[in-house]
Amino acid sequence: MSNTSQNLSFNAGEAKGQTQEKTNQMMDKASNAMQSAKESCQQAGQQMMDKAQGAADSVKEATGMKK
Repeated sequence: MSNTSQNLSFNAGEAKGQTQEKTNQMMDKASNAMQSAKESCQQAGQQMMDKAQGAADSVKEATGMKK
């Protein structure tokens, strides 16, 4: 293999490695964003359930159904 061919081959391998690393970094960022969104949705859902329970309890108290 000539020196030029070796250099081209090395450069191609190096570029592939850099591309894979960038892809891994982007996938990690996307995964972290998805996890954060999931946690936010879970918190919002829990808050809604808590408010609904509070409203139901208020209605029961107001109508004398809560014992």
